[in-house]
Amino acid sequence: MNSSMQPMSHMPHPIVVYPVDPYVVEALKCLIGKPVVLETSRGRINGCIVEVKPDHVVLDTNGRRFFVRISEIVWFMPI
Repeated sequence: MNSSMQPMSHMPHPIVVYPVDPYVVEALKCLIGKPVVLETSRGRINGCIVEVKPDHVVLDTNGRRFFVRISEIVWFMPI
């Protein structure tokens, strides 16, 4: 092995970082238990917010639970 090459175990690994928007998380927490519409990068979902975490929101739609990444939400509003 060449002295300028490092073994693979010492190479740095990439770290994936998802930004957390505390204002969006706080706004979503204020809507827990209320019906909302979420516009995501994949489409629109209507339902009731069950739970909010720093990286995702849990939405109940007619008894089905959807886990939506907050980073995928474009906008939301109560209905």
